[in-house]
Amino acid sequence: MNPPSRPHVPDPRSPTRAAAAGAGLEADPDRRAFLALLERYGREATSFVALGAGFRYLWLGDDLCVPYVDTGGAWVAAGSPVGPPELCAAAGRAFSERARGAGREAVLFATEEPSASSAELSSLRVGEQPVWAPADWGATVSRVRSLKEQLRRARAKGVRVERLATAEVEQAGRRRGAVHSLIARWLSTRPMAPMGFVVQVAPFTFASERRYYAAWRGDLLVGFLGLSPIPARDGWLFENLLRDPRAPNGTAELLFDGAMRDLATDGVAYATFGLAPLAGELPGWLALARRCGQPLYDFAGLYAFKAKLRPARWEPVFVSYPRGGPAVVAIYHALQAFAGGGFVRFGLATLLRGPGVVLRALTATLVPWTAALALAAPDRWFPSPCVRHAWTTFDLTLTLCLVALLARWRRALATGLAITVTLDAAVTAAQALLWNAPRARTLGDAGAALVAVSAPALAAAVLWGARRRHARAEAVEGAAVASEELASR
Repeated sequence: MNPPSRPHVPDPRSPTRAAAAGAGLEADPDRRAFLALLERYGREATSFVALGAGFRYLWLGDDLCVPYVDTGGAWVAAGSPVGPPELCAAAGRAFSERARGAGREAVLFATEEPSASSAELSSLRVGEQPVWAPADWGATVSRVRSLKEQLRRARAKGVRVERLATAEVEQAGRRRGAVHSLIARWLSTRPMAPMGFVVQVAPFTFASERRYYAAWRGDLLVGFLGLSPIPARDGWLFENLLRDPRAPNGTAELLFDGAMRDLATDGVAYATFGLAPLAGELPGWLALARRCGQPLYDFAGLYAFKAKLRPARWEPVFVSYPRGGPAVVAIYHALQAFAGGGFVRFGLATLLRGPGVVLRALTATLVPWTAALALAAPDRWFPSPCVRHAWTTFDLTLTLCLVALLARWRRALATGLAITVTLDAAVTAAQALLWNAPRARTLGDAGAALVAVSAPALAAAVLWGARRRHARAEAVEGAAVASEELASR
């Protein structure tokens, strides 16, 4: 039995570290054996992705394997077991038994043929993936006016797409460095912290097995597309599509077009863009989760982008788990796998990036908080009525400034608010320590003082994180503008 481990995602912002991690993965005997198995039986979009960092391999014979990560509470597999189809049902059952023996739940995420996993497993639909026949792509572009227009726009702006040779990405060099730089810029502007499991951005592991396409505008890399193979279906997964924030409209479509025409020339039969999570017909509670999660993850936007590329069909994708178990628990464990080091670490990392939804929540909570200050007894909570009025006025002004910042981001306003709220946290802590703490009579008094101290400290951290994230995005935009001006001279 493989020892439990927590998934680890290499830092793509460090080319040297990522290259070293990739070389270590490729030398791993388990991964080499799993790659050989994939070349014979890999049928699902996630199959090749399971060669990435953090995965363990449960071998159930020479021709049967389940790739998984151990979250501490569950073994979460990437797709169905890999091996001869007639053996996969037994493999699903054996995986569940081994997980239970290790004190873990068993979850198979992104299964495409749930009935092949095991008759003892239940399956819940968690999204859809679009599928194309590359040979039909040219005809699709010819009849869809919006696609032709997007391709024309990108070409008119000087964007060109080329396939990168394996040698250009297997070793450190200018082009591989440009891709690493683009990955770092792209990740730094995301509202959520980088995720792991089957969506980690590590495109150069087992590079000789993949395909790569780059979109250039002059000497500036404005887009990148990495493909991984689905060998048993003579297919490819469009795994990593990254676009510079300042890339011209149509850049992503032009990358897709270049890769699809290349696949058609090579006679490839199957292509997919992978899972569009929480797309299609869903149970009510998952549909609610889709609506609530929209501010942090653009489910609708991702589905709309894939749909406008006019796939031939959409295939359902499932999460499978032992029959009789609660579906919500299986989803919880799958999300824990995506979170990598656990929900607390991932949540804090996301919170400190200052996403818009968090800023809006902070602004909303200031309204009842300010009202509570205005109504609070001054002799109990404040040194004097004047102090209470000062805090009430300050919080009211702060609320209005945050509303203005949410309406339109301005660096100077964000900086001023971050500094002001930091000072607010310091002054509040001093008042709580020197005046409120000696007068606290109940646990409620102590709790209220703790909230009063922690809220501005958290708000300051969020504001500094939001400012840092926007500054990175502005730096990317400034560099692109400078390059654009230089290219036009």
